[in-house]
Amino acid sequence: MRFLVVGHVVHKYQNGSYYAYGPYVREMNLWFKYVDKVIIVAPLNKEIDPDPIDLPYKHDQVVFFPVPEFSTQSVKNILSTLLHLPGIFWTVITAMRSADHIHLRCPGNMGLIGALVQVFFRNKNKTAKYAGNWDRSSNQPFSYRLQQKIISSPFLAPKMKVLVYGEWPNETENIVPFFTATYSERDIVPLSNKEINLNKEINLIYVGGLYDGKQPLISAKVLLQLIKIGYSVKLDYFGEGPERKSIEEFRDGNGLENSLFLHGNVKADQVKKAFQEAHFLIFISKSEGWPKVVAESMFWGCLPVTTPVSCVPQMLDFGNRGELVEGHVEEIAQRVENLLLAPDLYLQKSQKAAAWSRFYTLERFESEIRSLIYPESLAG
Repeated sequence: MRFLVVGHVVHKYQNGSYYAYGPYVREMNLWFKYVDKVIIVAPLNKEIDPDPIDLPYKHDQVVFFPVPEFSTQSVKNILSTLLHLPGIFWTVITAMRSADHIHLRCPGNMGLIGALVQVFFRNKNKTAKYAGNWDRSSNQPFSYRLQQKIISSPFLAPKMKVLVYGEWPNETENIVPFFTATYSERDIVPLSNKEINLNKEINLIYVGGLYDGKQPLISAKVLLQLIKIGYSVKLDYFGEGPERKSIEEFRDGNGLENSLFLHGNVKADQVKKAFQEAHFLIFISKSEGWPKVVAESMFWGCLPVTTPVSCVPQMLDFGNRGELVEGHVEEIAQRVENLLLAPDLYLQKSQKAAAWSRFYTLERFESEIRSLIYPESLAG
């Protein structure tokens, strides 16, 4: 089978291998296990080396069709995009002609082009992974709405299965509630270091890009609030981005040098160890699809304190497996303190979170993926 991926993730090239964002590649490698040839249409930057968080594709038959990055954020970008669009469309058309299965990564600029072009390939099997917030009542850009409309339509996207996070009412036959997995059944071990002991340091963690939309500075403000109340607390950041400077300034301006630590992008094993040792994930993002860091923290009994966006309330069983907050520092600190003062309730929620997350293993994920690539195998 010739399996085509159309997406916007920027790739890098080193020593004969294509690299991209680690969690994304880890997932795609599971898809690739069941295909003979991989065709990728995506941006490629050969001028930069892979980051520590990046991983290579694992397949011996990868054909890459590079396309330029593009956006519509300024007049200059729009003009550049208009110049490149004909070539991008032609590249996608050529790739789809040669593919047996078309896989789109949405939402994104390349996902939109892929959604438009696939309309003309009605007889090919297709899947789309919608990694954003599928909730149609939420505030989303027009281009995201357009992608949702196209790929969810049995008429515009026949033979398409769209993997969305969460379960939403009144959807079409194209829509398949789905999930993402990080850990294997082999990773399931008894939880440790999760008891609340106020005579010991309480560990908070933030994992993810340091971008404005994820509001990472709020985690630091919660740390300061808890310290002011009188608790012994530390906060570890794992991730990189433009908000790092603001966090560093906040740390230095409030004397948090011994309580707040920025580790940058690190390998998955280091993040895994941090989850195992942390009590709370403080992740106050404005918008998510299926926030992997929330599911990952739950796997290790690290209780998520996060916002009720997309399918997150479903993940947290509306507060029984974590804390749903609106993003106010005082509210978040109060919720954490309530659990610090009720260690049995904290442990109960922690165990419920782990039990739920450990159902969604890589093995289960891989089985679901295979059934999407070869739906006829289910009939047999």
